[in-house]
Amino acid sequence: MIVKTPSVSRRRFAAAATAVLASTLVLAACGSGSDSDSGGSSGDVGVSLIVKTTSNPFFVAMQDGAKKAAKANGVDLKLAAGKTDGDEDTQIQAIENAISLGQKGILITPNGPGVVDAIDKARAAGLFVIALDTPPDPADAVDITFATDNFKAGESIGSWTAKKLDGKKAVIAMLDLFNDKVVSVDYNRDQGFLTGMGIPTKDKKKNGDEAKSGSYSGGDYQIVCNEATNGAEDGGTTAMETCLSKNPDINVVYTINEPAAYGAYQALKSAGKEKGVTIVSIDGGCAGVGYVKDGIIGATAQQYPLEMAAKGVEAIAKLAKDGTKPKTSPGLDFFDTGVKLVTDDPQDGVESVDTTAGKSTCWG
Repeated sequence: MIVKTPSVSRRRFAAAATAVLASTLVLAACGSGSDSDSGGSSGDVGVSLIVKTTSNPFFVAMQDGAKKAAKANGVDLKLAAGKTDGDEDTQIQAIENAISLGQKGILITPNGPGVVDAIDKARAAGLFVIALDTPPDPADAVDITFATDNFKAGESIGSWTAKKLDGKKAVIAMLDLFNDKVVSVDYNRDQGFLTGMGIPTKDKKKNGDEAKSGSYSGGDYQIVCNEATNGAEDGGTTAMETCLSKNPDINVVYTINEPAAYGAYQALKSAGKEKGVTIVSIDGGCAGVGYVKDGIIGATAQQYPLEMAAKGVEAIAKLAKDGTKPKTSPGLDFFDTGVKLVTDDPQDGVESVDTTAGKSTCWG
């Protein structure tokens, strides 16, 4: 047996305690969904980018865009993300962290209305808050939003679908985002699609309250279901299975995003129903454009998350430098970062680009 001297024991105890503390801090960071990576940037202007989740490549693209802009603008960037789409608690903790660090601003894709109180607290502490992609409710809970016009994006795929049907009856599955909370990206995309189809909607902030049957711009329609997907592939599969159990003759599938669209396709394929069904979606990511090219998705509305995040970082850097605040686009209550319909099956009267063009700008 080796007898340790008291001095050696104390040194080893101190080293062990330090290691435990370091491990605790790392685990705490992982548990919060935060990423302390500054993106290789450093500077006097502190900014946090808080996305919904990193399981969706849309938000990974946002992080990439923010990192590049941070390097170019001397911004000390911190990254954080919810564990899943809809995880408000982790986002709230990330907002609290930004406040405690004394940062200049926050960029956030809100996971739901539960984050609004924390955003209010951040603004009261002097942080400039920019929403990306998803305006909060109310929209003025943040200083400004940089986003796609989500209603217009939905409208474009709806108009394309109505033309594509060429008078056939539309038997529609609506695969939305949530069924337990209300977020603007959900109802704007859903109701934009229905409006593009020529189907009247009712409450502007509620999905599923429109007439379940009637006439669209080209013929008759029936809405079979409104199912939540949580914006995920497995959610899309489960939602589509539920819809098929209600009516196996569905021929149009609206999806909140492309992961949900691919999940819906897997359910259709498993049921031997993939032929003769038109799936439409929104995001226009590189994988999504590939799904269009492969015929899995008929058309998708392309957004530009990299640009949203980059412009957000630039805006806060400029605000810190000379006090200039970003402005909304003319006639809108947000800064519009644009949208394009991507399809290899163009329809008369519906402006679109093909997948070759879409591939060159995916995640732009």
